[in-house]
Amino acid sequence: MDARWLAKIKRGVIYLILCAMLIVMVLPFAWMVLSSLKEEDEVFTYEMSWLPAKVTFSGYVRALNEQPFLRYGLNSVLVSTIITMAQLFSSVLAGYAFARLKFPGRNLVFFIYISAMMIPQQALIIPSFMLIRRFGLVDTYAGLTLPFLAGPFGAFLMRSFFLSTPTSLEEAAVLDGCSRLQVLAKVVIPLSKPALATLGLFTFMQAWNDFMWPLIITNSVNMRTLQVGLALMKTDIYPDWPMMMAATVLATLPIIGAFLLAQKQFIESLAFSAVKY
Repeated sequence: MDARWLAKIKRGVIYLILCAMLIVMVLPFAWMVLSSLKEEDEVFTYEMSWLPAKVTFSGYVRALNEQPFLRYGLNSVLVSTIITMAQLFSSVLAGYAFARLKFPGRNLVFFIYISAMMIPQQALIIPSFMLIRRFGLVDTYAGLTLPFLAGPFGAFLMRSFFLSTPTSLEEAAVLDGCSRLQVLAKVVIPLSKPALATLGLFTFMQAWNDFMWPLIITNSVNMRTLQVGLALMKTDIYPDWPMMMAATVLATLPIIGAFLLAQKQFIESLAFSAVKY
């Protein structure tokens, strides 16, 4: 058989596998969206149907009116934005210091710093809660965000990116009289947009989807985030499934929007890593 036909067959098999994986991943989201457009007694029946008998947006209306959904969403947006911006700031400074500054014991300090990634996050919940309670920050925005303002993964990612970039532009900027901070602000950061977009996307998704810490640290309704609010919607004996699915769809939209905004830079970061390594 001709080598070109073998290549086409192999490519076709790969496309079929990818399409099957795409369908498997999209089906739960499609069921969630379609269920949010159904009546209350239409989601789980003996004759379950994917398509709603009559499209209705009453689930969205109930989610916005009968639940403090907007307050939950505002809390999630605020907390996720603060954590993302703080992690970007701290990761750039730490990554640049570990990649460019030469000081005694740099590699040892970096190894100790990134070794924190091997500690499960669940093991840190109790000591973190005890510190937050001692500081009197329970049920506050500071308590929700303070333990996540810096992290070893961001420093590791940015250090790896800085080490893979040439130093010629930085050296030219230093010769022109720029300080280290000016080089970082005017040369390094503009060149690091793909890595920053990738780190920002991952950090925002993790902060947005976090459930355990907001559940522990918040007591009042006004401080709950979306994930906690969605979980509490299922406490009824007869839950309102269209309302829950509608709320879940609304809670998923910011993540999709964040990915679409960072999609170009994210793909550039993957392409840069593939070419470099």
